[in-house]
Amino acid sequence: MPTLSFEGETHQEIVSKVKKWLASQAADERLTPGDAVIATADLTKEALRIVAAAAPEPIAQNDLVKALTNIGFKTTDATRDAMLQSLNALSNVTGGSLVKQVSDAQAAAMWEMNQQVAKQVLKSLRGKR
Repeated sequence: MPTLSFEGETHQEIVSKVKKWLASQAADERLTPGDAVIATADLTKEALRIVAAAAPEPIAQNDLVKALTNIGFKTTDATRDAMLQSLNALSNVTGGSLVKQVSDAQAAAMWEMNQQVAKQVLKSLRGKR
């Protein structure tokens, strides 16, 4: 399985490297709305993996925690599939015009959402609310 990692001594240094990497990817190609939905689902599932891996072993091995993580994966997959079906239906009904307009604003929206998800994961890992 391919992996991606960033190294840094501070949170800000890692965030800066992630921003540079995301910008380089955005310059190479624009995501379609479907690709954005898939990327968001993948990001969410990776966040679940990180949180589960960060838990102390007795907690991580608890059946309840495993079940909740599994529910998170299934819910993410179901949401992804529903969003993709909705985008396809919208595209069919509007001849693609509505989805095209949304596509132009997706990069900014996707970045903001990813940033919020990352902040929430970091807060959870640090035990802050």
